[in-house]
Amino acid sequence: MEHDKLDTLQKLDRFLADVQGRAYRIAQIATNNPDDALDLVQDAMFKLVEKYSSRPESEWGPLFYSILQSRINDWHRRNTVRRRIMGWLRPSEDEGEDPIERVADESQRSPEQLLQINGSMDKLQQALQALPQRQQQAFLLRVWEGLDVRETALAMACAEGSVKSHYSRAVHTLRQQLGEHW
Repeated sequence: MEHDKLDTLQKLDRFLADVQGRAYRIAQIATNNPDDALDLVQDAMFKLVEKYSSRPESEWGPLFYSILQSRINDWHRRNTVRRRIMGWLRPSEDEGEDPIERVADESQRSPEQLLQINGSMDKLQQALQALPQRQQQAFLLRVWEGLDVRETALAMACAEGSVKSHYSRAVHTLRQQLGEHW
């Protein structure tokens, strides 16, 4: 019994280590804020461990992304209310540059290659952020996470037909906007 519990915890650790980077990127695209994205992913991970660690391993993916999408939706709701109430406040002008941005890139790519890659990635991120939220969710879960239609429907708490529609619209929009970059 104790061995089974330890084995489950090890599998859960591997699962979370495997999805953390992609989940963070999904949350970062949805929020456009790295700190909030990290908080959302950590919260989703804690909730999965707390509530669903005893579920079969095959269910962890859809459950995790369902929790993450729920947290992202909650974040959007809170920010909408916050913007309405606090919209008259402006950020201070004395916020300095992020010191991480000043660190030199040690990669072997030429400046021209980096510029091209960064430009393409910026365009992709802008296009993804411009998508309606449900299309964004469907695209990221299907393409970046590799979930099938059924798993994506479970994660998004909607019908499989809705996933197909949202995904198709997202792909069509992205192809129109990114044709020259991708």
